[in-house]
Amino acid sequence: MKSVPTLKTDRLILRAWQESDIEPYIEMCADEEVMRYLSGKPMTRQEAWRHAAYIIGHWQLRGFGHWAIEHKESGKFVGRAGFFNPEDWPGFEIGWAIHPNFWRQGFAEESARRALAYAFEDMGREEVISVINPGNTASIGLAEKLGERYLRDGDVYGQPVSIYGMSKDEYLA
Repeated sequence: MKSVPTLKTDRLILRAWQESDIEPYIEMCADEEVMRYLSGKPMTRQEAWRHAAYIIGHWQLRGFGHWAIEHKESGKFVGRAGFFNPEDWPGFEIGWAIHPNFWRQGFAEESARRALAYAFEDMGREEVISVINPGNTASIGLAEKLGERYLRDGDVYGQPVSIYGMSKDEYLA
């Protein structure tokens, strides 16, 4: 089994998923606002469980994936952040999703910044993209705040998307 690196920020721990993360993840995926721009609708318990398994499996198949985000102070599950690049995906993507109990506290940015540093500095990636629903102004704003720029429109699994991204050179500049 491949080891999932643990990353830390001032307030967060990005770590391998644990069984105790599944219940709060199911709760997060059942929230209409959380899922509005991700899947378009809340996930059932079974769908969320399978999605968590997909995230965990991504680490085994690709050697990278989304970390579970833990709040250092409370030990609570905050959400997920990290990388996807499944079959037929537009590229090596950074993404994030935060539990509504932790919205508007800067955790998406904090975790994404740490993950970006890992991608460029430790993994040696040359480019990172974000695949974003065009209506998701919050994620577009965060992508731009991270230094990503609009690259192109696309289509993922039959859904229109906007693709943002940055190169390693842009990250280091």
